[in-house]
Amino acid sequence: MHYYMNPKAIILFGGLFWSGLFLQAQDQQFTQFYSAPLTLNPALTGAFDGKFRVSAIYRDQWRSILDNPYVTFSTAMDLRFGVRWRGAKRKDAAALGLMFYSDKVPGFDFSTNQISISGAFHKALDLASRQFLSIGIQGGIAQRGINYEDLTFSDQFNGTDNYSDLTAEQLPENTYSYADFSVGLNYSVAPRGGTHLFVGAAMHHFLQPSVSFYDQVEDGTPDNQYLVRYSAQVGLHVPLGDKVQLLPRANISMQGQHMVMNAGTNFRFVLSEYANVALHLGGWVRPVRDELDEFGIDAVVAMIGVEYSNVLFGFSYDANLNDLTNSRQGQGAFEISVAYLGEYENDAVLCPKF
Repeated sequence: MHYYMNPKAIILFGGLFWSGLFLQAQDQQFTQFYSAPLTLNPALTGAFDGKFRVSAIYRDQWRSILDNPYVTFSTAMDLRFGVRWRGAKRKDAAALGLMFYSDKVPGFDFSTNQISISGAFHKALDLASRQFLSIGIQGGIAQRGINYEDLTFSDQFNGTDNYSDLTAEQLPENTYSYADFSVGLNYSVAPRGGTHLFVGAAMHHFLQPSVSFYDQVEDGTPDNQYLVRYSAQVGLHVPLGDKVQLLPRANISMQGQHMVMNAGTNFRFVLSEYANVALHLGGWVRPVRDELDEFGIDAVVAMIGVEYSNVLFGFSYDANLNDLTNSRQGQGAFEISVAYLGEYENDAVLCPKF
């Protein structure tokens, strides 16, 4: 198949290739991963001290290079219910969550949209309910599509100055759907003194769904399956005094020969205990490993967050270090996140706010 693309389309295809190396088959990848827990690990569904949580996160990438940037968006809501067994004194909990995810590549409108339902059970491991072991599962339906009208093929050249003729290319249907499932575990502990720890792991695409625009049965083309993606997360909340807390975080994902990690630290500065106002400042790095088993730093990240009552806002900017277009200008991405915790009770949280 031969076709013509203008320079902007070449940049787009280069971006798709680069994303394939570092974003692992268009999986959800957010710098503020802790602000989108249902995309991170299904065991984090309902992993907070309250009744419900509503969250949203938006990622905008390479706006200065492209007329229309890469856009990724996710929103979610999860509910937590107390579970009381007869004669039991531990405060177990169950949770349900609903998540929507959308990713769009500009130029030819390559898009992925997914809606998922998750469930989790949080088992208290001590009478004070300060240790929890959580297990979760998530299932959803995803749809992918592409706009063929924005692609131009070589047989459309009219011989003079335009690509206006009809093409004889045999193209498949421009949309397809598939089912996708994930499972996860999470351990959290909040000992007295204000220190919180959570450690989790998840397995995504464990049924390895087929992801191809081509009909595997009719065309006999190789089955293009999702590789299983394994992820692990760890986070701490360490008080450094009455007004300052240290919040280190790390998330690592491995899929086939590829690996990506986000690791860094936020500082939380309490501005008003009475009004529950706090400021978050942090810095991050993103190491990656490609199919050649080569390691490198993909980006460095700056983050700022504001906490007001039960509402959490976050803003981050990724400064990309990979020279995609021989000019690093504009090769960044910014994210905006917001979350609301309903009927929030106290600081004995199961997972961190930011």
